[in-house]
Amino acid sequence: MATESRPGPAPRRWWLYPLTNSGFAPALPAVLYLVVFMVLPIGTLLLFGFVTIERGRIVGDSFTLQPMMAALNDPLVWRLMWRSFWVACVSTLLTLLLAYPVAYVYGELRGFWRTLLLVAIVSPLLTSALVRAYAWLVILGGRRGIVNQALMSIGIIDEPLRLLNTDLAVLIGMTQIHLPFMILPLLAVLSERDRRLEEASLNLGASRIGTFFRVTVPMSVPAIVAGLALVFAVSYTNFIVPQLLGGGSYSTLAVQVYEQTIVVLDWNRGAVLATLLLGTCFAIVFVIVAAGARLTRWNEVRP
Repeated sequence: MATESRPGPAPRRWWLYPLTNSGFAPALPAVLYLVVFMVLPIGTLLLFGFVTIERGRIVGDSFTLQPMMAALNDPLVWRLMWRSFWVACVSTLLTLLLAYPVAYVYGELRGFWRTLLLVAIVSPLLTSALVRAYAWLVILGGRRGIVNQALMSIGIIDEPLRLLNTDLAVLIGMTQIHLPFMILPLLAVLSERDRRLEEASLNLGASRIGTFFRVTVPMSVPAIVAGLALVFAVSYTNFIVPQLLGGGSYSTLAVQVYEQTIVVLDWNRGAVLATLLLGTCFAIVFVIVAAGARLTRWNEVRP
């Protein structure tokens, strides 16, 4: 009796396996979007630092390290890198000191007051950073600035203070603009922390201050690390605040990238500085994350 033949299984296409068996398919549109509109433009910009450009055109087969070596041998580049690093570090620490109490209070509130505080935290993000920087121009301005007018009207000072075009103005602007990026990770952790650990610490005789520093703060280390990495990255590469609040003579590495690329039209120099900016930023953020991973080993689940 003849048997009916059945078609065998369809051959597997190995190149479709990442899409059909790994759950990667839903993320494919986002990945393609990032590759086309972020990775390729940034890669093209960085490539300009290693080729010869003459009259706005790339000379074929002209790979060279001369622009990079010239930048590394320039003391001005190192001074700008140090200023960018110093401003980013100080502003990041200031945001942490200001954000932690706000996040802690948010975790203690309930109902309407918690919602009101959350709206107050998120509302600055609805306004452009450029608009907020211009607002600080009005607040920290010269004789007609709000701060100087207030201090002179109550007799604390006789002459207006020089607030704009200083490191202080840049730090104030950086801290205020980037403060929500530090508060939000802390909110997520502190509001959902295990309060039984704090109660156990208090029941065992620890003070509230000791419980805070030995129990609450260690539980929030992952959020602190995330906030530090995020705020440092946006502060280190920020262009708007140093340009507006620091003045024309105040320059950082990000400002130099803009000036060399847009104003001077020296794409080689701008691309090299952009490479140094992004490379050092990535390295420092990697160090922050690695240090945070070591600090949080105690909460890893062990078999």
